[in-house]
Amino acid sequence: MRGPVPSGWLRRLAHLLLGPPAPSRIPARVAEAIRRDQDSSEIIVSCIQLLAVATFATLYSLAPKAFPPDVPFEPVPIALVAYTAFTLVRFALALRGRLGPGFLCLSVVVDVALLMVTIWSFHLQYQAPPAIYLKAPTLMYIFILIALRALRFEPTYVILCGVAGAVGWLVLLGYAVIGQGEMEITRNYLEYTTSFKILLGAEFDKVVSILMVTAILALALHRARKLLVRAAIEHQAAQELSRFFAPEVAGRITDTDEELAPGQAELREAAILYIDLRGFTPMASRLEPAEVMRLLSEYQSRTVAAVRGCGGSIDKFMGDGILASFGAARGSDGYVLEAMLAIEEVLAAGESWREERRREGLPAPEVAAAAATGRVMFGTVGDSQRLEYTVIGEPVNLAAKLEKHCKVEAVRAIVPLDMLELACAQGYAGRRRWKIRKTRTVAGLAEPLHIAVIE
Repeated sequence: MRGPVPSGWLRRLAHLLLGPPAPSRIPARVAEAIRRDQDSSEIIVSCIQLLAVATFATLYSLAPKAFPPDVPFEPVPIALVAYTAFTLVRFALALRGRLGPGFLCLSVVVDVALLMVTIWSFHLQYQAPPAIYLKAPTLMYIFILIALRALRFEPTYVILCGVAGAVGWLVLLGYAVIGQGEMEITRNYLEYTTSFKILLGAEFDKVVSILMVTAILALALHRARKLLVRAAIEHQAAQELSRFFAPEVAGRITDTDEELAPGQAELREAAILYIDLRGFTPMASRLEPAEVMRLLSEYQSRTVAAVRGCGGSIDKFMGDGILASFGAARGSDGYVLEAMLAIEEVLAAGESWREERRREGLPAPEVAAAAATGRVMFGTVGDSQRLEYTVIGEPVNLAAKLEKHCKVEAVRAIVPLDMLELACAQGYAGRRRWKIRKTRTVAGLAEPLHIAVIE
């Protein structure tokens, strides 16, 4: 005698059918993004319904009528007018984003009810036994209505539409059976197709088909919605990631085909730019924390815009220091020229910012910058729990030392002389802004260095 089915098998079966579990909590921003997408889907649904009404009305008006001209009434025009009015109201609410769950459920029921009432009225139109409407191909429109509900990515409305359609058809079947009596029920398919007799098996097949399509589509939507939620969360995370990292680095993290691990690096020829505020530390000690953060925010927003505008990538913020690279995160043949142009833009942005703060009577520290060029390693450092993309190499150390040397030289910017000459060879036209100072001793360097400065 077999025991109960292990719960592990049930979980695996549920995982196979329903997909992996959805996130336990959906961030409010993700939920809002999904809601906006659903509102857009409802506008599409309304447009499709209006298009379907227009198409059906055109075909109905142009096609020859299969019923006598003296019929008591024509149900199709009445149904079309009623459905058009309801769909226009629905469309107006969809445009305003005011389609709540209650109205959506009502919309599904109205769609199905109008279809079923139209089919039911055929026997009155043709003055024939009710069984005639059971052979109407118009029932196939129920599958269009079910499919339209899938655009919202909520299986609830698909299930409601499918169940309403199946129940509606069973009601029509019951009405036909009661109206014609059990003597009109047959088991002969040929007799069913050539008379007003009813083949119950054929009608149940229609109901089963409606319910099976509904169940399969609802299952697919249930799985797809979980995927949609996970994709929306990952999309939001990728967007947030691009705010914490340079776009090039964020793209590497989100687009990589392999698992990121410490020590993955590439050798690149690059330029490194180090930017700093003069006298920030003693000044910050005298200011309120809110004032310090406001100053940093203003300085960083202008500086980052200047660096990125010249093709650079922000590697990291270090208090008032900013480390940027050119040609490391994103390969570039003109990385030296880009770095030199960035220095000019950073200094210009810094001067404009200082003038604004002076006019407001606020502390206005000077912006200083230094750059160096050479071979660097660009890759991941850290451990398996905390990784960081960064640049490592002699140019990074040299740029930091030269930036500190700005104080010694009493200048705003320093680059090695060979970097300036390389930039000029690449088409740099700003050489006259720089002054040459040869054989300078820089703290931390074993050998004297020829430098170019902007005073």
